[in-house]
Amino acid sequence: MKTILTTLAFSLFISFAFAQQTKVDDALLLDYYQSQRYQDAADYLKKVYPEPITDIKALAKLAYTTQMANKLPEAQAYYQRVYDMDTTNEAALFSIANINLKRGNNQKAELFFKRILSHDTTNVSVYTKLAAIAAGKKDTVSAVDYLQHANRLNFYDVDIAVDLSGFYISQKNFDKAMAVLNKASESDPDNVFILQKMVILLYKEKKFNEVIATGKKLIALDAADANVLYDIGVSYYSVKNYACGAETFAMIRDQDQTEFGYYFAALCFKGLKDYDRSLLMLNNSLTQAISANVPAYYGEIADTNEKLIRYKKALSAYQKALQFKEDPAIYYAIATLYDTQLKDKATAMVYYKKAAAAYQKDIQVSATPMTYYSLANLYDTQLKDTANAVKYYKKYLDAKLPQKEQNYVFYTKSRIGQLQTKN
Repeated sequence: MKTILTTLAFSLFISFAFAQQTKVDDALLLDYYQSQRYQDAADYLKKVYPEPITDIKALAKLAYTTQMANKLPEAQAYYQRVYDMDTTNEAALFSIANINLKRGNNQKAELFFKRILSHDTTNVSVYTKLAAIAAGKKDTVSAVDYLQHANRLNFYDVDIAVDLSGFYISQKNFDKAMAVLNKASESDPDNVFILQKMVILLYKEKKFNEVIATGKKLIALDAADANVLYDIGVSYYSVKNYACGAETFAMIRDQDQTEFGYYFAALCFKGLKDYDRSLLMLNNSLTQAISANVPAYYGEIADTNEKLIRYKKALSAYQKALQFKEDPAIYYAIATLYDTQLKDKATAMVYYKKAAAAYQKDIQVSATPMTYYSLANLYDTQLKDTANAVKYYKKYLDAKLPQKEQNYVFYTKSRIGQLQTKN
């Protein structure tokens, strides 16, 4: 009896070993992979490797194939078995983490990725995955930290450089952002993603000539989207190259145009003294408008009509602007139009007073130094109210004034002296 049992056990062992060593038809398996018939490949491998499977290579094949067949829980179970048999198998752990990520279980994925880092601090992919998870949680500090580690390991990885520089730009760390992008561009100076991010960075820094130079490279590569063209167009306007600005805005497709693009195109045409096309662009801007800038658009329409000596249309546009916002600058512009062009001093005085009242309201909400100065100047030059002029000139001087306003400071001090001497 013992002999029979021994023989039976030996026979079972031989059968099991034979099953584990069954040769896979590589040609058939390759055909399944090439035609992306991953489920068929998985079914085939299950026939070749019946359970219980103890061959780690067989488990790895089944893990990969079921993962490609999108049988993620099954694939994860196979990878877990591989990892349990070999806890140094980083690839299996990475796959388990990625599967959890794909299944939306970011918390588990994060734990597995961190487990890899605990014994391998040089895995760039793990750092980028953890950065993405942190960004999804709005944990900017951790996201930047992970990307910094990844960037130090590979300065030339464009995806890492672009993502890291994006965070730096949002934090206004412009020098760091440019350093990262410049380093990445050493190996690929014409990389579109790097150039696009550079345009964003340079535009934020108001380095308009550099925006134009970088933007030209993207145009030459046929890779300038609407956002890039907008930044280039505004940059041309800012350096007073109105012709190139108008030409650049015209390159933006109609479906990609925005109120702001039309607005700056209008300003370019205005700079070229092509007032009719400027008005056309301003009207297009109003058609697109969804922002709080509508009064400014009507103000530009009015100003352009003034230059075309269409005073009634200018007044109409100014009045429309006032329907959206009680802007002292609009009241002042209407007053000036009545005063200097229509020679109606009485009506002009009505609007000068309305401008003063609007400035007074602005002061109650948010008192800026220039609001004080503008109100003081209005009382001084138009309303001839010396007491209020001196009062608000002094309030202007009491405010924290930037260095660039020193000319206003000198004038204000001089004017206060003149007004007080008169009295």
